Amino acid sequence: MKQMFKAAVAVAAVVAAMPAMAQDEYPNKTVEVITHAGAGGGTDVTTRMMMIRGRRLLGQDMVVVNKSGGAGVVAMNYFKDNIDNDHMLMTFTSGHAIQIAAGKTGLTMDEMRPIARGTDDPQIFMTRCDSEYNSPQKLVDAMKDNAIKFGTANLGDIDQISTYVFAKEAGLTQPTIVPFSGGGEVATQLVAGSVDVGVLNLAEAAAQIEAGDICPQIILAEEGMSVIPDAVTSYSLEIPVSFSTIRGFVAPATITDEQAAILEEKLVEAMNHSVYQGYLTSVGLDGKSVVGSEAWGKQMSNMVKAMGPALEELGLK
Repeated sequence: MKQMFKAAVAVAAVVAAMPAMAQDEYPNKTVEVITHAGAGGGTDVTTRMMMIRGRRLLGQDMVVVNKSGGAGVVAMNYFKDNIDNDHMLMTFTSGHAIQIAAGKTGLTMDEMRPIARGTDDPQIFMTRCDSEYNSPQKLVDAMKDNAIKFGTANLGDIDQISTYVFAKEAGLTQPTIVPFSGGGEVATQLVAGSVDVGVLNLAEAAAQIEAGDICPQIILAEEGMSVIPDAVTSYSLEIPVSFSTIRGFVAPATITDEQAAILEEKLVEAMNHSVYQGYLTSVGLDGKSVVGSEAWGKQMSNMVKAMGPALEELGLK
């Protein structure tokens, strides 16, 4: 009888300990992923692709929470209001960097912990292939004394800011900015001759590049892109300017080092899987887009620092 009693006590002790042991694991519940894009938008789609294998590797569900409005301000304010939630991530983009640099949100860089980057899609200056500016050097030479027309997706976005910083760093004449409603329209109007240069990401002009109508000239990055070998980088021209359309995960700075390490390890592994790598290939990118917290955090910080003065000088801050 005593032996049966002891056995029952032992079993009860193990059962009682099981919830506590489970609670020590991380994550131990659904992870919310905040995005500023509406369902089906570019960042929403990319976010879902970035986390598609993350669920399996983290052992928990991940759900997208769409908080659109204010070019990312609504999403960032929601993130700040829930800063103590250690099961929350946010997809940080170049648009978020602009809003922080412009002081339009109460969220600061110190309140975010970089986890992993999923896309690094450089801004590229493109011309018509039959343009008089149809080589990188011809384009730079033309910008020395002429305010040639640059087509951008919007005013005050990364296209305008990157163009401004490039011209300033190189000591060139500031271009005349002609804004359109999106990258697709920029590419269309470039082919039509409405502008001399389009500031585009590779996927936005893929069809026109393949058709031989548009030629990429200058990539605003340190490294080139294998799919457009004739384009040169801004750094190769000795113009140290780097701007990309970026998307990656950040967590609240309040999470522990151990929690951050788990998220980074599993999400980088998830994005290095063939499923996500195939997605990158489909939009003209490659595996170099995926990096961990150190490189991602450095890029985030550098982008915000570069954008602040540019926005002020452009009268947008």
